[in-house]
Amino acid sequence: MEPDQHAAASRWGRPPDAVAANLHYLELGCPDPAATADFYRRTMGYRLEAHGDRLIAEARDRRLIFSPGPAKTLVSAGYALPDGTELARLRARLTAAGWAAVDGPTPMFTDAVTVADPDGNRFAFGLAQPSVTAGQAGAEGAEAGDWPARLQHVVVASRDPARIVRFFIDVLGFTLSDDVVDGDGGVRTSFLRCSHEHHSFAVFKAPENRLDHHCYETTDWNMIRDWCDRMAAQHVRVQWGPGRHGPGNNLFMFVHDPDGNWVEISAELEIIAPDRPVGQWPHEQRTLNSWGQGLLRS
Repeated sequence: MEPDQHAAASRWGRPPDAVAANLHYLELGCPDPAATADFYRRTMGYRLEAHGDRLIAEARDRRLIFSPGPAKTLVSAGYALPDGTELARLRARLTAAGWAAVDGPTPMFTDAVTVADPDGNRFAFGLAQPSVTAGQAGAEGAEAGDWPARLQHVVVASRDPARIVRFFIDVLGFTLSDDVVDGDGGVRTSFLRCSHEHHSFAVFKAPENRLDHHCYETTDWNMIRDWCDRMAAQHVRVQWGPGRHGPGNNLFMFVHDPDGNWVEISAELEIIAPDRPVGQWPHEQRTLNSWGQGLLRS
């Protein structure tokens, strides 16, 4: 690990001014937003509603926006804050850091502050508004719309992940949970949190900057089974899993959406105590899946 890579991060849990938030929605770039949205309607029960050239999708504890654009693009990620006090505290952090920010509502926040990370990915932090979608999931997806699958984390690839990690820790107030380190001591993946859950954001080193995957947290092993059966009923192949990650210790399964994004359904993600030290994992197959099946990166 570079000596100053996480210099501002406490090695012993959350700093006193750590941000408190939960992933609330994602906006994905799609060459064909209608086709991608229909996949999520069929498989996960999202209700759809057109808003100009975008489609807004909602189901139980999960929200997506599909916008015209290149595949594997994170247009924006929205993290809900608990109240106006937390929003004011974050605005003060951004001002103190001298980081450019835009104030104002977003499609799913009544009030928010929006920033761009060093790679240009946009992140909004705000106060959630009531449901904005009155659309219908349709017969194929109606039942699945009530199945437990809370939107929980998003992961990006970056040519320079150290810059992203420093931004999330120093500017936004996220907390480092674990690093994955290669044989030369270089950090390959970092997992960061803004709540008691192991991570709500992660970044890994790659030849290009892009969206990698987003994840839904369900209740238990039986629901992982049921979601696998649900995907099979829609003729969607399970691409990886079921398995268990090392960092986070969560059960998982992955599918691909029509744009090639990885979509994860997870259960039993590690709950972090405030005084838990930052962990280090070797960059090897068993870290990605302690059960030993396959590799995620391709």
